[in-house]
Amino acid sequence: MAYASLLTAALIWGGNAIVSKASAGVIAPASMAFWRWVLAVLLLTPFVARGTYANWQAIRGQLGRLAVLGLLGFAAFPALMYLAARFTSAIHIGLIQAVMPLLVLGISIALLGQRLTPGAVVGGLLSLCGVGVVVSHGQLGMLVAHGPGAGDMLMLAASVCYAVYIVLLKHWHPGIPLPQSLYVQAAAAVVFLLPLDLLGGGRGPSPASLPLIAYAAAAASIAAPLAWMYGIGRVGPARASLFINLVPLITAVLAVVLLAERLASSVLVGGAMTIGGVLVAELWQGRAAGREKARQAA
Repeated sequence: MAYASLLTAALIWGGNAIVSKASAGVIAPASMAFWRWVLAVLLLTPFVARGTYANWQAIRGQLGRLAVLGLLGFAAFPALMYLAARFTSAIHIGLIQAVMPLLVLGISIALLGQRLTPGAVVGGLLSLCGVGVVVSHGQLGMLVAHGPGAGDMLMLAASVCYAVYIVLLKHWHPGIPLPQSLYVQAAAAVVFLLPLDLLGGGRGPSPASLPLIAYAAAAASIAAPLAWMYGIGRVGPARASLFINLVPLITAVLAVVLLAERLASSVLVGGAMTIGGVLVAELWQGRAAGREKARQAA
């Protein structure tokens, strides 16, 4: 059940990149992000509202932190991702997200003093080169001369926001039950996204966008995080993190099948480099952490 839950979360998140691309031109990015969380809050309310109210004293002490988490992970990340989908492919969205574990590692090293290992350096450089191969379509010289595209840069900015969210979530330890934390962060995202939705001037919800909003709200915003946390609780974060690396592969397959995107050789080579670099960094960093724990125990 634990591995099935982790695989389910990876499948849902892979599908979410397809939904992001499908939403481009159908609904404004800010509106897509806003209505996604409005629906998620409505779906959660019958199950979580009473417990949240009963636990309000504990939640109130963490309200500022939960609001910051909601801004970064629930508002900025999806809004930037939906905007990026207007300018880049679903395959690029999935592969750029693959560097998120390395971004988390880099931010942890910079802000929390986590130890830098040679594996993190090697893996980071390999993944960086892989992303460069993908976004430049195999022409790194053109990337150096003209820079990456707007969509790829927006997706990278979205990934940085979510990486900061993950680091803060680990560092702050809100100590609130997951459904209640998810509920408060989602409500905060609604508040932050409301002005963007009102002032955006873009297309709002339409019959074509309703299934996309429903998937993003029910599956990507509620079902996937709960399945992911269940799996982590059973097998631990080290094993669970390996399933994240399936997301860009799932995204690529779905993009080819559902969106008829072309799986170019540069995507295959760059994707293999990106995921390989993440695996090198994660495994090397994990071994270093294991040796450090053994040394401290001794």
